[in-house]
Amino acid sequence: MLNSTGELELSNEDNPEIISELASLALSGGKSSAGVPEKTGYPDSVYVMAANIFQGIRIEKSAQKVLIQYGNEPLRSLSESEDQSFRRLSYELAFSALKYQDILETILIDSCIFPSTTIPDHLSSLIIVMLYDFQDRKFQTRVLSDNEESISEVQEVENLLNSFKIKLAAALARCRIKHDALSIYHILPETVRKQELRASTLPLYAWINTCKISPEEVYNNLKRRGYHKVKSVLHVDDKVFAVDQHCYDVLIFPSHLQNDLINIDLFKDYKLIFQDKSRSLAVHSVKALLNMDDDILMVNTGSWYTVAHMSVLTNNNTSKVFVCGVQSQAKDPDLKTLFTKMGCKNIEILHDLFINIELKDHRLQKVKVILLLPRCSGLGVSNPVEFILNEHEDTEFLKDHSQGGISEDKLHILAQQQYEQLTHAMKFTKAQAVVYCTCSVYPEENEAVVKKALEFQDLGNKVQPYRILLFSLLSVSPFLSQHPLLSAVGCGGKPLVPLTRPFRAA
Repeated sequence: MLNSTGELELSNEDNPEIISELASLALSGGKSSAGVPEKTGYPDSVYVMAANIFQGIRIEKSAQKVLIQYGNEPLRSLSESEDQSFRRLSYELAFSALKYQDILETILIDSCIFPSTTIPDHLSSLIIVMLYDFQDRKFQTRVLSDNEESISEVQEVENLLNSFKIKLAAALARCRIKHDALSIYHILPETVRKQELRASTLPLYAWINTCKISPEEVYNNLKRRGYHKVKSVLHVDDKVFAVDQHCYDVLIFPSHLQNDLINIDLFKDYKLIFQDKSRSLAVHSVKALLNMDDDILMVNTGSWYTVAHMSVLTNNNTSKVFVCGVQSQAKDPDLKTLFTKMGCKNIEILHDLFINIELKDHRLQKVKVILLLPRCSGLGVSNPVEFILNEHEDTEFLKDHSQGGISEDKLHILAQQQYEQLTHAMKFTKAQAVVYCTCSVYPEENEAVVKKALEFQDLGNKVQPYRILLFSLLSVSPFLSQHPLLSAVGCGGKPLVPLTRPFRAA
């Protein structure tokens, strides 16, 4: 009921009707729930992993603004699962809690969970991620599987949240009313909301490992599984796929098919590999600039799948793919095992930082194209969780995405690093082209870096200076807005043709 000031005033009695009404006011999603299955919660181990991820990336606040104290020690997990679906659920839950951190903390204070109850600081992160999920499923009881192993800390927090669920629902409703928002989703910054909307419409991209299987065999395999080949997967809810118009070995699937596809042999056996299309565009642009015996140098690759794709595309050449910056030799056996499973034979790992590699290094004298995928803000990425899982990006990446931007100081540092790497790449006198691919929306990391590098290039060692052609991926496909710039810097009078067809030397 409303009190004299117009605020919701409730007792802590378990009234399902009140909870239902309040929950309808306070849903986190901004879209209709029609046809969407009811959410039933996660296994205990997902909550623990999500809490540990959140603990590492939560927004630090000044002493004057701190509402809740967080511990420093991670929660103990029953198992360190490497299952991709388990990790994806944990990262998604942690990222959702991060986006709503301010709101969730306010709700915990407003509902009197803090500071009235005695709660150890080391459980605060777990409370935040479990509260996000609790309100997301309309404060309904979690459905537990019979064979699930329980974790005492999760059970403790769940009992606490259940005992306060009416007050939590009321606090959440007040928060929505205060901001005059249809849901707490609409309280998020506009940039974050646009990112979520874009991510929900993006299809899945997967490239075919032609070292292990032909495109025709993939098509037939998918057809036997009930998939149909179409020209476009836009607005299609069926089991369909399409061939990408820019990369002949890339297939496109509707996003709702991800869980179905992950479990089929094509993906388990490394015959099809999920990866963002921008990475495929990058390696295809390099391939089109090569002669049969030209070598490639890859810098800041992120995902080893990008290296593997480059190797697969040059499998019939005598080219070598050099990968620099693998500083830990302990990774070598794992990487070699992965590349062997994928059928890749022409990869050579360098343990040097790119900026420290000498221009006359005897190993790199046949390198004709350098592929530079610089560390960047990544604010153009629509689905940061998938990007982290596929590109091995640091979890700090999520913090900037949850705020919809980065600080000027951090942007300046990144741009300076990109400039140093790009200018170093341009000093390799035998290289004929540099392909530069970012996942940033900031001009400071894109056009400005490339323009500055061209202005200060050393012309003393080259017969022909580098020239540039910028390609905005936004103009190629609306689905590529998460990776808005692919640049090709060429020299020797060999400009590149537009990205709407494969790159070729003129």
